[in-house]
Amino acid sequence: MKLSAYPSFSSWYHEGRQASFVRARKSPGGVLDLLEVARPAGDMSRPALPDIVLYQDMLGGSRVSGDLGGGHFDVIGKKGTFCLAAPDFATSAVMEESHQLRSLAFPRAQWHAVLEEASDGTFSFDTSCLYGRMFDSPVLRSAVGKLWSLCDDEGGPSRLLARAAGCEILAELSRLGGAPFAPAKGGLAPWAERRCLELMRARLSEDISLDDLAAEVQLSPFHFARMFKQSVGVPPRLYLTLLRLEKACDLLKHTDLPVTEIASEVGYSSNQVLARVFLKHRRMNPTDYRRAVRDPVRPSISHRAFSSLEGRR
Repeated sequence: MKLSAYPSFSSWYHEGRQASFVRARKSPGGVLDLLEVARPAGDMSRPALPDIVLYQDMLGGSRVSGDLGGGHFDVIGKKGTFCLAAPDFATSAVMEESHQLRSLAFPRAQWHAVLEEASDGTFSFDTSCLYGRMFDSPVLRSAVGKLWSLCDDEGGPSRLLARAAGCEILAELSRLGGAPFAPAKGGLAPWAERRCLELMRARLSEDISLDDLAAEVQLSPFHFARMFKQSVGVPPRLYLTLLRLEKACDLLKHTDLPVTEIASEVGYSSNQVLARVFLKHRRMNPTDYRRAVRDPVRPSISHRAFSSLEGRR
């Protein structure tokens, strides 16, 4: 098979002749690459690339034919449904109308070991029966929608978010393909939970990954993510967000540091990102929070809103 000049699905779209079709690109170091493209009708075939790619049809209604690694297909797309393309396979696809697609690309080298362990060796990149099928899944719709929304809030997925979301999505793909992942093994041991929480606090300003946390307690990323949630009650990514907000609130209340510096201190790339996260979880921006906690009777924020905020802490 002829080798592609591009090392990944993301680079092929972003750097090649397809670049003008890209509407959004969110790539955290090649762990899980997200793309949204809007293309006219025509041939959208591509060379063999080392990624397994999940596509979501955002418009529907267009007839598409080709081969994504599972044999020839010819279907009418439906809005919100998915299809899966095999890695290391030169895919062919022809769309009869203009279309808009969201794509999640899983680099094979990044995910092979995770899939092997999570499925006890029953899932194979080479033999999945999903390739080229059009299918729907409420679990996938929810997971992909939440992932995209979080990326919009934070400017791109952190390594922790990318790995955790990827595990959830691949677990559903494996289930749909007839090779469900192994069941969860219970929660973390007390020492493991304590060590992970300490590490998250100590590295609050860093882009800590799920792999880092899992390695600390000698678990696979997939099993660690599920065991962490059972023990703590929320996924690692959300717990890290809550830790960052807690630290940001403390700095806003007790220091005169600029919001931009506080954002960096708690691991966000800009004050705009911190503001989006703050508005989502605290229902106000950081500056209003600082004014509220230093002068609760200030008219810029209502007493009811401030009381509600404090009650959720």
